[in-house]
Amino acid sequence: MLQEAIDEDHMLAVQTILHQITHMQVQAEYFGNALYAASSTGHEQLVKLLLDKGAEVNAQCGEYGNALYAAAVRGYELVVNLLLNNGAVRKAE
Repeated sequence: MLQEAIDEDHMLAVQTILHQITHMQVQAEYFGNALYAASSTGHEQLVKLLLDKGAEVNAQCGEYGNALYAAAVRGYELVVNLLLNNGAVRKAE
């Protein structure tokens, strides 16, 4: 449900869901976790919100490995910078 709200850029729904979630590494089949979903779709505001709520910036998941790589491979420069400024590191080989 959270990933779908992120994918559709429904900020109010995301905020409501986040108030109910205690563990930020909610797993989903395709996107891996909420931060990965927001990063891989270029939603800068949602990435910031998730990081502010304690999402693990270097969690490994999804098709691209982590949120930083997902944003970089898709060319979302602002999201990449936001992740880097919050401690993201390149996916371990």
